[in-house]
Amino acid sequence: MLAQAAKDTGLKPLVIDLFADLDTQGYAEDFRQIKSLAEQDLAPAVDDFVERYAVAHVIYGSGFEYYPESLSYLGSRLTILGNHPDVFAKLQNKQTFFSILDDLNIPHPEIAFSAPESADGWLLKPMQGQGGVGIKRYRADDGATASVYWQKFQAGTAHSVLFLASGTQVQVIGFNTQWSASLSETQEFVFSGVINSTDLSDMHKSEITGWLKPMVPVFALKGLNSLDFIHADDCCYALEINPRPSASMQLYDEDLLIRHIQACEGDVGAQSVGRNSVTYCAEWQDYHATGYQIIHAGQDLIIPDHFEWPEWCMDLPGSGSFIRTGQPICSIIAHQKESQSVSEQLLTKQQLIINKLEGFHHHGIYS
Repeated sequence: MLAQAAKDTGLKPLVIDLFADLDTQGYAEDFRQIKSLAEQDLAPAVDDFVERYAVAHVIYGSGFEYYPESLSYLGSRLTILGNHPDVFAKLQNKQTFFSILDDLNIPHPEIAFSAPESADGWLLKPMQGQGGVGIKRYRADDGATASVYWQKFQAGTAHSVLFLASGTQVQVIGFNTQWSASLSETQEFVFSGVINSTDLSDMHKSEITGWLKPMVPVFALKGLNSLDFIHADDCCYALEINPRPSASMQLYDEDLLIRHIQACEGDVGAQSVGRNSVTYCAEWQDYHATGYQIIHAGQDLIIPDHFEWPEWCMDLPGSGSFIRTGQPICSIIAHQKESQSVSEQLLTKQQLIINKLEGFHHHGIYS
């Protein structure tokens, strides 16, 4: 996603990536595939790019939730266009994060940092996590560690708001509806897709926007960020901030990466208006609905040789890639005038890819 956005804006992306998908390689000026984001794996690739290309800036994506020390390393070697590693770490410290939400009177589901007396209705969540991975329903016999916390399960519709921040001011890009995939008993809430359409009222959008006003300066947020929240029974509950460009970035216009860079330099674009120092992008209201979805493998499979991916597929694994049950196969995108049509088209496209791959047996030969 980031490589494509950079290429589309005329930049020459140098990519460090765990998967080095086919389309990522196509968009990249040069790339390095590494086995993890641990500093010992990341540093040689960074050093090589700095030496070869005299690169001075970096934009990071997902995955650093598990390797905050690597983000600090990046900040020591390059100028980060995004949130400072200290900001990232502050948001990952859930006790600090929820304490600040309480100070700001921002509602959120009940949380606990020691095991509840009753397991009923509680989720067990990792302190450092992304995309819903590792979240499961709590059972009394689950072993507690310092790397988890508990959150009351809140039924409702999952949403996010994508926004630009300058450290002091905020500009809302758009409100989205999200959904998850239940891949197993212990992976029930894995992020699966998002659409730039909601049934939120203007009042609720105004409420969420009002949350962002103090959150941006308190956390010193910069660039593209997203806030996940739940809407239920006419109330909204904050869940977490993703302090980096998120998947929902793909649902909007092509210059968001440039605007991300500008926001990191203190300019969120149009002049903020009103007492909330927030502006809406009016042009988004005229856009057709766009949806993005991850296709997860229902069984172990190998990507066959010369597999022809439709043009609406992204994050494409190479021939011979082994995809385990529950792992992402690829991503798909759909554009329609109505959100319902987007949802239907995503389901159709997903089934087409699954059917096409199931036409090959596990050795990758068409049957």
